[in-house]
Amino acid sequence: MRSSVRTATALLAAGLLATLAACSSDKSDGAANETSADGKTIIDVFTPADQTMNLDTNSVTKIMSDKFKLQFRWQTTTFDAGPAKEKRQISLASGDYPDLYFLIPWVDGFSKAEVLKLGQQGVAVPLEQLIKDNAPNIQKFLDENKAYKEESTTPDGHIYALPQWADCYHCSFPNKLWMNSTWLKKLGLQQPKTPEELRTVLKAFKTQDPNGNGKADEIPLTADTQDGTLISYLMGAYAYPPVGANNGVQGLITLNGDKVVTPLTSPEWKEGLKFIASLYKEGLIDQGAFTQNAAALQAQGNDPKAVRIGSASMLHPYIFVQSDSKDGRDKQYDAVPPLTGPNGKSYSGEQYLPTLNYTFMLTNKASKEAQVAAIKMLDYIFTDEGQIITNNGPEGVGWTKPAPGEVALDKNTKPLYKPIQNPPKNISWGALAQYHNVLAFRNAQVTPLDIYTGAGYERRLFQATQEYDKHGDRAQVFPQAVVWPDPSLSGELATLQTNLNNYVTQNQLAFITGSKNLDTDWDAYVKGLDSTGMPRFLEINQQAYDKYKAGSK
Repeated sequence: MRSSVRTATALLAAGLLATLAACSSDKSDGAANETSADGKTIIDVFTPADQTMNLDTNSVTKIMSDKFKLQFRWQTTTFDAGPAKEKRQISLASGDYPDLYFLIPWVDGFSKAEVLKLGQQGVAVPLEQLIKDNAPNIQKFLDENKAYKEESTTPDGHIYALPQWADCYHCSFPNKLWMNSTWLKKLGLQQPKTPEELRTVLKAFKTQDPNGNGKADEIPLTADTQDGTLISYLMGAYAYPPVGANNGVQGLITLNGDKVVTPLTSPEWKEGLKFIASLYKEGLIDQGAFTQNAAALQAQGNDPKAVRIGSASMLHPYIFVQSDSKDGRDKQYDAVPPLTGPNGKSYSGEQYLPTLNYTFMLTNKASKEAQVAAIKMLDYIFTDEGQIITNNGPEGVGWTKPAPGEVALDKNTKPLYKPIQNPPKNISWGALAQYHNVLAFRNAQVTPLDIYTGAGYERRLFQATQEYDKHGDRAQVFPQAVVWPDPSLSGELATLQTNLNNYVTQNQLAFITGSKNLDTDWDAYVKGLDSTGMPRFLEINQQAYDKYKAGSK
């Protein structure tokens, strides 16, 4: 079922931009304004929402509706990335798209190619004048943050969509391994430091009943497809694993000096896949690790009958285990720093900028009144007050002011706000609203020193990330967020990237699960990558990178 979703999405991506050209025209002055009975401007908004969120009754929805005289009509998707992307692309291809796309980058967002085409075809409304006239906080951030301006501004000088900006330190190294320290202690083992030590630990998890229930129900190592990649964590012991998008989605290219290259055909990458395949063959990697979504993983991690997960590779442990669990299982997982491979390599892939896709896009379906109100709403989100309220909910419900003696995440920073632990559901917009989530703001959050409580969790992630930061290699990171391709090649580049991602994903999974043999089928894989378009993909990105280095897009 998931493969059919990916196939449908790939076909939509390939045909979407051409389809839109036939059904779009430049109406950036806006459609006719529509108002509600109480005089508010109606705006249709396409956005993801999880099962705990009802945006019609959400507390922040009411605050923003009253503050900016907006009546929201929500079109929602799930947090499952594949279906969310497919639904967005269908909305565009059908011509029945909303006034505003308001997305979450780690669920789904617009690529550079999509932003360029949608802007040039008149679907996406240019935002720069709207911002200049109505959004002083956004304008200030664009003026002060060179990377944000470069990422937001297309080669034709317009801003057709805005990315989020969340200086999430722990997100910058998304491919972590979280291992059950209670199990290690019970079995008399230490955290592994090499691939073979990891194998030893995983075997013990599988065979020595560390959860003590007398059943062989332990899962030594697992993951999901949304929150980091198991391949990237394990590959770091052999080659630098590029991060392609949010939350650790695997990338295709790295830098060797100023040359754009792919590591996916290197002997080191092959050796890394051999190691991963050997773990899979021994039953040490869960069969669902490369195909299941977060909900399936959570069902394993929160199994009420027993603690079952020995280790999981992903952004953070609360993805797979409930915070402040009654049995304390959430306190059992600690990060294992990158392993050191047989040739001394020990890498952690870095996401260089907070996000690589675009999440706020006004379309030509929006009236001028809706455009102005929406950009003013976003401008409020760019303030500290706006960040606190939209991310946490109303004061006294989702957050409080700091009390005397309470400590910020950065102990040298004056605390600004204190999130309430286990707040009521449906009181905030959460990840929808992380647009000016700068480091100073995040570091001013009250964070207890006990890292194994829900309240101290951010400090736990901060400390873990410091260990991964030591294994980053910024020189190899292709700065995708600020490098814009030639606009005339954006459609070609989008098709190439879709095809290459699908090809790599399918073949890596085949090598790992054993349906293809790394010794006999590797050369055919390399040739297939070339015929799928890797040389051309490298060429287009090299041209774009050379322009960026020369100081022009």
